[in-house]
Amino acid sequence: MRICAGTTRGVFTVAEAGVDRVLESRGVREMARVGSRLFAGTGDGLFASDDRGSTWTPSGLEGKEVWQIRDNGEGLLYAGTAPTGLYRSDDLGTTWTELESLARLAHDGGWCVPLNPPVDGRARALVVDGDRLRVGVEVGGIAISDDAGDTWSVVLPGDNPDLHMMFAHPGSPDTLYASTGYGRLDGVAEMVEGNAGVFRSEDAGESWTYAWRGITPRYSRPMCIDHRAPHGLTVASAPTAFSHYGQENGAEAMLFRSENGGESWRSLCDAAHSPSAANFHGLTVDPENAGGVLVGTDTGEVWRVSNDSVWSLCGEGMPAVFAIATA
Repeated sequence: MRICAGTTRGVFTVAEAGVDRVLESRGVREMARVGSRLFAGTGDGLFASDDRGSTWTPSGLEGKEVWQIRDNGEGLLYAGTAPTGLYRSDDLGTTWTELESLARLAHDGGWCVPLNPPVDGRARALVVDGDRLRVGVEVGGIAISDDAGDTWSVVLPGDNPDLHMMFAHPGSPDTLYASTGYGRLDGVAEMVEGNAGVFRSEDAGESWTYAWRGITPRYSRPMCIDHRAPHGLTVASAPTAFSHYGQENGAEAMLFRSENGGESWRSLCDAAHSPSAANFHGLTVDPENAGGVLVGTDTGEVWRVSNDSVWSLCGEGMPAVFAIATA
């Protein structure tokens, strides 16, 4: 198995032979596989590879920050960008058309990351099923369309507009999970239970319940769900959006697993990562190990984590790893 790691400075392949940079680019926030093609969403557009990540070519959306790529199961690709935008391709990423309705919605709502000065909002979480689109925006909420983007409504899980990742349950497409933070359009929410963490929906995103009770740290971002039963949901969390390895006590990050839809959670961390000095950013399912995941850190490492919390280092010496895919 070859691992492709998206970092702050490009894409690296991680294999038994070592680590090798195969694409130089800034801010690789997304690594996604659609069929046999790999995509890298970067700070300057989209790149594609047809040879398991060895070589890469531009695939549109130049000048855009591409935060997520998903296919709808019917031959269409969707890309979420910053500034908040949604693009569609019917030729596997060769050409793209913007669904301008989402950008208008974001503009009218003043969606942004409330830094000083504010930063453009990010369409960073997509769940796509035929004509049903669910777009999580940091910071804006979840935009819902059942007509392929012609019309939209907006919901806020627990009144939280700070969406990070979102996944549908593999066996129940109406069951969705979302990871959230403390960002609000007028600043930062109080750091108490209920204001950040994981939410669950059982009606395709129309309503949400809090599924992170009793879990600390609460700020949740990376997430993945295993397509193999029992469909383990894995989430990484840290105290704040800015937790990192250079702090006095490190990032104090944790990795949690639920196999019952968020009703209960257990740590996937071993003794050396309880909590972890390095923060976790990249996260994906390990296709070779049931219940296992691959984790990327802000110290430039990729780890393989088993279902019983055995950690094995796959690669190191990279810039901060923000996304992972396997080829």
